[in-house]
Amino acid sequence: MSEAEHPETEQSHVLSRHTTPTWEVELLISGVAVFAMLQLPGWLDDRIFALEPRVGDEWRLVLTLFYIYSKSAAIVLAVTFALHLFLRALWIALVGMHSVYPRGILLDRLRMGPIQRRIEESQADSTTDAIERADNRASVVFAIGVSIAQIIVGVCIVFCGTLMLATLLTKAVGLQVDTFLLMAGAFAVFMVPYAMVTWIDHAYGMRLHAGGAASRCIEALLRFYARAGMGRRNNHIIAILSSNGGERKMMALVVGVMLVALLGVSTTYFAMRRGSPLGSYSLFPDAPARVLDAAHYDDQRDPARSGSGPYVQSAIVTGPYLKLVVPYRPSRDEPAMRKRCPGQMHGLEDDALASARLSCLQSLHPVTLDGNALTDLRYEIASDPRTDRPALLAMIDVRDLPRGRHELRIARPLRADRERKAADRDPGYDAIVFWR
Repeated sequence: MSEAEHPETEQSHVLSRHTTPTWEVELLISGVAVFAMLQLPGWLDDRIFALEPRVGDEWRLVLTLFYIYSKSAAIVLAVTFALHLFLRALWIALVGMHSVYPRGILLDRLRMGPIQRRIEESQADSTTDAIERADNRASVVFAIGVSIAQIIVGVCIVFCGTLMLATLLTKAVGLQVDTFLLMAGAFAVFMVPYAMVTWIDHAYGMRLHAGGAASRCIEALLRFYARAGMGRRNNHIIAILSSNGGERKMMALVVGVMLVALLGVSTTYFAMRRGSPLGSYSLFPDAPARVLDAAHYDDQRDPARSGSGPYVQSAIVTGPYLKLVVPYRPSRDEPAMRKRCPGQMHGLEDDALASARLSCLQSLHPVTLDGNALTDLRYEIASDPRTDRPALLAMIDVRDLPRGRHELRIARPLRADRERKAADRDPGYDAIVFWR
């Protein structure tokens, strides 16, 4: 068969005129950004563990939601860019093969039976068609991933920004209201009218008189929501894909990817906070009182991930003093101080007020050594040198301790939201084991 009988041989070294004109920019963005997006989730993990011990419960929700949305967007972009590079590599491979073998698939040189041959010959699928499909598939994946990340970032800005304003408002006016419930109520007030007018327009819009009061009211509301960013054209890429590829299919894809990303990030976040090892460890003993936590020893702990629990210098103490550092935890200590010492929470800071607050804070963290209360314990105002967070420091004389194992217990107030939960396993103290 001559090359004239194979139209694929014509200009096989030239890209099709249907090639996506942005393919070079897509490759450049994916190739450069994929490495940054792969590193961003780990950077966000370090930031959340560093910032979380610094804030109280009222700001913890804002910080956690911002982290979850931000990491979800980063993961969506990382997966998108990596998948896009893979799809573009397939497309480039097809273009290269078309240039090397411009005649395409030669069925007469493949071993197959007559029935299979008839099936293959009935499928008019040229190499140029496969190249065009691969090109379009890569561009669509790139557009969908970037659009979903844009939606997540938009939701993060609106949701976290609104929650932050609600928190500031409740603190400014002194309202004792759950900030999340307040924001949920405001969100419902904003969204319910939109859901109602879109349903009425879809179900009864054709029956309403064009110049009637009902029609004008619905039009005014829909124009308001369109200006507020909820119009169908606000996300042009999703609108194009929905109108050309099926709205239900596209909405299912967008919502599904968002849910997978958000749930995956939330699950890994709470798993990292619990510190439970992954693997087949079901029969390994789980006795919290006997656990030696590396976070309790300064020479073993990871400041970026070890939280804000108390710690000593090492599991083996060779010097005359045991250096005990108890970091200040706003989520536990601040509510307990307001409850135990309410008269010392207001007023200008001076030496007398600082001493009173130190005394109040010291009463929240009594210490026992091998079951005996340390009545002469004295805390100093200090800071964690590796995280620069405020802390209490106590130097405990251990020169008279016998050789062997010893246990230090540092009391801690329960979190305000767990004081009445009987199922909570918090024993109310941190146990640190050390040896002389």
